[in-house]
Amino acid sequence: MFEPTKTTRRELVMGAAATAAMAALAPWRALAQAAIPQRRIPGTGEALPVIGLGSSKVVQEIAEKGTEPVAQVIRTLVANGGKLIDTWPRNAANDQGFGSVVSAPEFAGKLFLTTKIDQVGKDAGIAQFKATQESYRRQTLDLVQIFSLTDLEVHWPTLKDLKQRGAARYIGVTVAEVGLYDKLEAFLKREKPDFVQMNYSITERTSENRLLPLAADHGLAVLINRPFMNGTYFSKLEGKPLPDWAASFECTSWAQFSLKYILANQAVTCVLTETTDPKHMAENALTALGPVPSKAARKKMRAFIDAV
Repeated sequence: MFEPTKTTRRELVMGAAATAAMAALAPWRALAQAAIPQRRIPGTGEALPVIGLGSSKVVQEIAEKGTEPVAQVIRTLVANGGKLIDTWPRNAANDQGFGSVVSAPEFAGKLFLTTKIDQVGKDAGIAQFKATQESYRRQTLDLVQIFSLTDLEVHWPTLKDLKQRGAARYIGVTVAEVGLYDKLEAFLKREKPDFVQMNYSITERTSENRLLPLAADHGLAVLINRPFMNGTYFSKLEGKPLPDWAASFECTSWAQFSLKYILANQAVTCVLTETTDPKHMAENALTALGPVPSKAARKKMRAFIDAV
């Protein structure tokens, strides 16, 4: 157990800096005019904004750049009505820095924070979760997940115990590659997590007809990872213009092209966009405010991408 921490001078400085940072981002905030739309978690009815932050890259940069870059990205997410931040503990120093940000007074009560267990062995998994509690300064995490089904049969009883004891509000599992789909499907035949996280985008669509309908049938909340294939999506499309017909659903960038395709699927609860740039975070958030492509438009999108 750990004691609640007092507000440090660093946190006060961060809070004071927030006003200046938000002023710099004012044009992006003005465009929003409304908060990110929300969708319900099937099991409880709690609503989550449909755009979230996959924080791995920006947290990894803390050692080099400090905590202010991640703080600005999170400020932008929150300013646009977002709250879900997906995390993955890998580096103790970076996790401590990240914890100082998410526990700052300016974000009190405004974040839905997840974590993952990726260690082999029951004791190692429990120790990792306890370290996350310490780093993030939280006794209760909003969502605890088993990363890539690692040591699934060992960790799943642990997650159920964490939820029963109130250390986790929700529990779930993640996959990010087709090779794990069989194992996930077998797991879902006998267990019902609150959340399942999977890879899905305009360029990685296997989950569209395989996992997303299964999640909907089982009443599971769905988080989407790799909406831009960890950046390779943009490399593939570099120098190529958007098709003119993308304007029919107010699409003005390749990032929106994939995000709008994903958001058109109502089985999706929240898309985890990964960025280190506050302006890109704002752009991602604003994408959710516009129309999504129709069934016919989505067919054209698939055909276009497959031909690239």
